[in-house]
Amino acid sequence: MNLTPDEYVNQLFQEDKLLLKVKEAIRSNNMPEVSVAPAYGRLLTFLAKTSKAEAVLEIGVLGGYSGICLARGMREGGTLTSLELKEEYAAMARGHLVEGGFGEKVEYRIGPAADSLKQLEQEGRTFDFFFIDADKENYPVYLDYAIKLARPGAVIVGDNCFLRGRTLNPDKQGPAVLAVRRFNEQMASDPRLVTTMLPEYDGLALAWVK
Repeated sequence: MNLTPDEYVNQLFQEDKLLLKVKEAIRSNNMPEVSVAPAYGRLLTFLAKTSKAEAVLEIGVLGGYSGICLARGMREGGTLTSLELKEEYAAMARGHLVEGGFGEKVEYRIGPAADSLKQLEQEGRTFDFFFIDADKENYPVYLDYAIKLARPGAVIVGDNCFLRGRTLNPDKQGPAVLAVRRFNEQMASDPRLVTTMLPEYDGLALAWVK
């Protein structure tokens, strides 16, 4: 039987022990198993490294899988600011980032991400790389803040743009679906962005801020 493209890529690029440990910890703690796809995790590292990301903002932490991938790509001296609603998720992620050697490079902010983003704006913080992978109903809000907080040439990445096919189904009209559609449409049409979308796995939107 032929492999699917996703299966073939996953076979070529296998996860290391730390990333597998993160996934097992998520599973054993009955947390949602919704970490970024392994190949897209590698892409986050690739993008952060090639863009020479120095100040990275991650919206949605879970067990730290994407945080590790982002931290691996940051330039030396770079920092990762991670926004997470749940204290217990951030605590798990922190442990994994410490194990990966990135503990001193990560700042966690706990609470609703929109509140944390407003606070970052008030503090005058800016970033050169954004990864959005949190509650889907607020994706348009997160994108607006990412553009506000972006340095020229910043990269914005948004995961789960297809919502496992629901975004593509016109019969689906739930709030999360409508929000992600608005996110996708703004990513595609906003004149401040240069954007594309990768259709594999669950869809990944990529933008460069002019």
